[in-house]
Amino acid sequence: VQVVESGGGLVQDGGTLRLSCAASGSVVSIDSMGWYRRSPGKKRELVAAISSEGQTYYADSVKGRFTISNFRDNSKITLSLQMNNLRPEDAAMYYCAVSYSDFGFFSQTPGGDASDHWGQGTQVTVSS
Repeated sequence: VQVVESGGGLVQDGGTLRLSCAASGSVVSIDSMGWYRRSPGKKRELVAAISSEGQTYYADSVKGRFTISNFRDNSKITLSLQMNNLRPEDAAMYYCAVSYSDFGFFSQTPGGDASDHWGQGTQVTVSS
């Protein structure tokens, strides 16, 4: 499975960005998908996740501001993260990841150990 992100960039405090991720290959068995972020000096954290059945998870810090969505067919998954009202503390490298694990396990393993395939990351910078 190949995972490729796009959509990062520089935005002002309060601005909006939309991240996209394309996972292709043998994706039929992928059950969970999510966006992680890591900023210097901090641990990688799960920001938002979605299951193949549409269940969602959001970190407390992004609830009400970020929205995760996905579209899939037998050969490709398109995962998006709409980020509104961005804050300087949202600045980080954002990574898309997909997993064969069930959503309950995936969403409760915030460090990323439950993810099986990762993208290369896309940088989000928020200026104050």
